[in-house]
Amino acid sequence: MLNAQSSADASPPDFSGVYNPINPFGNFRGGPPAGAANKEGAPARPTASAPLSDGSQGRRPDAPSLTPEYMAKWQVISKSRVSGSYEYDPVAKCLPPGMPAMMTMAYGMEIMQTKDKITFFSELNDALRRVYLDGRKATQKIMDDPTYAGYSTGHWEGDTLVVETVALRDDTFIEGFTPHSDAMTVHERIRFLNSGLLEDHITVTDPKALTKPWETVKTYRRANKGQDELREFACPEGQESVK
Repeated sequence: MLNAQSSADASPPDFSGVYNPINPFGNFRGGPPAGAANKEGAPARPTASAPLSDGSQGRRPDAPSLTPEYMAKWQVISKSRVSGSYEYDPVAKCLPPGMPAMMTMAYGMEIMQTKDKITFFSELNDALRRVYLDGRKATQKIMDDPTYAGYSTGHWEGDTLVVETVALRDDTFIEGFTPHSDAMTVHERIRFLNSGLLEDHITVTDPKALTKPWETVKTYRRANKGQDELREFACPEGQESVK
């Protein structure tokens, strides 16, 4: 009983710091090493071990499983991207990447933690999200005004931060350019694997767009002192080149 009480009273871990992603785009398999020699000894054509980001080689096996309606949407987006259009590229338009895509954190992130709130700041497009820990809930007004980052509330289960995100815009992507509906929710379990390694286990549920929940795990390493500063991402400076 004393141990249980001590565990309940223990302070949660402090996630504060700057982190960089470990292999943010996943582990891709299935192709020979780029530049590998063929049987005749001449260098082979460089290969990619995963489909191209424009979708011209299809979808990754571990991509979210889409319903027919949303697979058709994905095909429209892919055709546009293959043509070279930026129509469906929010990042190129300096828009926030949305959730859970934001948690790829390709350029690093900073976590700022207080008792009642945790803030995630991404260097990419200066994207921001807040997780409220004070017991508040999303009101109908919040649900009627979806945002890129959505509305996140959380609580501690021991040393794990459990987060639920709702009220997400339906013109962002789950990952890559996988579309979703206005019914999407994101569940996260964030914890330290060790003192400098942070894990985010993400589960995406969308009864309209997905045939089943989609899960992914992101891992980040806390930056050492002297390497723990993010730069501003002045995206609008390049806007003239985006048509």
